[in-house]
Order: sequence, then C-alpha cells, then structure tokens
Amino acid sequence: MVALNTPPVNKKFIARDFLLKSIDGNLYNLDSCHKGSGLLIMFICNHCPYVKTIISNLVYDVNVLKNNYNIYSVAIMPNDTTTYPEDSYENMIKFAQEYSIDFPYLIDENQVIARSYGAVCTPDFFGFNDKLELCYRGRFDASGRNQVNSKQEDRDLFNAMKFIAQTGKSPENQKPSIGCSIKWKSQDYKFVT
Repeated sequence: MVALNTPPVNKKFIARDFLLKSIDGNLYNLDSCHKGSGLLIMFICNHCPYVKTIISNLVYDVNVLKNNYNIYSVAIMPNDTTTYPEDSYENMIKFAQEYSIDFPYLIDENQVIARSYGAVCTPDFFGFNDKLELCYRGRFDASGRNQVNSKQEDRDLFNAMKFIAQTGKSPENQKPSIGCSIKWKSQDYKFVT
C-alpha cells in the first residue's frame, strides 16, 4: 500500500460531468447530485484503512452538511476491482449498509472519472461551491490512519464545506488529505488537474 497526499486546491478547476452506477442500481450524473449551495465529491473505497478510520464520522458530517447547509455529497469508488475484490460493487453495497451510507456511492469501473478529476488517493475530497468551482481539496481531519477525537475546530472538511456554503469562496490554509493510492488498471496514468 502506497500512501499519497493530495495536491493543493486548483481554484480554476470546474466539476466535470459523470454518469456512474450507484449501489442503489440507479445512474447518477453531476446534475442529479448537485442540488444545493455546494457539492462534495469524495473518492473513497471499502478496504483502505484511511477511509475506515474516518467513515463513521464522515457519514455523520455529510448528513449534517446536507440538513443544515444544503451541501450534497457523492462518493465514487475508483479502484481496480479485479486486483482489489474487496472494493467490488457487491462489497460496496455491504460497506454502505455497514456504515449507513445514504448518499450516492458510485463505481467508476473504467476509472475515467477519477482520472478526469485528478484523484490520487482514497480518501480524496473535492469541495465545490454552488457554481461548481473547486474550493476545497484537503483532508477530513488530522486522523490519518489513527482515529483522533477531533474538536469542532479541527474538523477540516466539515468547516471548509460550511464556509463554502456560507461564502461561496475557498477557505485558506488547506491541509492535504492522505490516503491509499488509487489502484489503477494501468500504471501509465499521468495526473491531470
């Protein structure tokens, strides 16, 4: 397992459309996920210890962001499921049930969407304002692979998305996310953002 950090936020990046299958069997695109004052697109997977460390708190925060700040969220699983069967569609359904995930959890089987966003690891968070301009590309909190008891002020992702909902702007001092490298089908991948 290779741990990677996300690059700094590219404030010129605009959310790119997608059409991916969710664990509920439906297809979702960018418009069907963007309904409010912002959109959080998360690249996650089932097996990554970094994701497992934060998933319960992430589900809680995503629900609060939706109910209190009109920020909708979608998760995309980008890994090669042939090499990592723990991340299969069937296991995504089990993972979502185990952690009560009620936002769309999509599979990017051909990895085109992960590549178009320049995603590098799981978790990799992309926080957009209501105009779908990228405003946040940072960490969930200071957890890494070890659970920490984050105080309200230490909830980086939550506070960033709240700020974006209230101002439409990019918060300062973004710290990179760290996670397991995306498991690419081809090692020839070049990062694009």
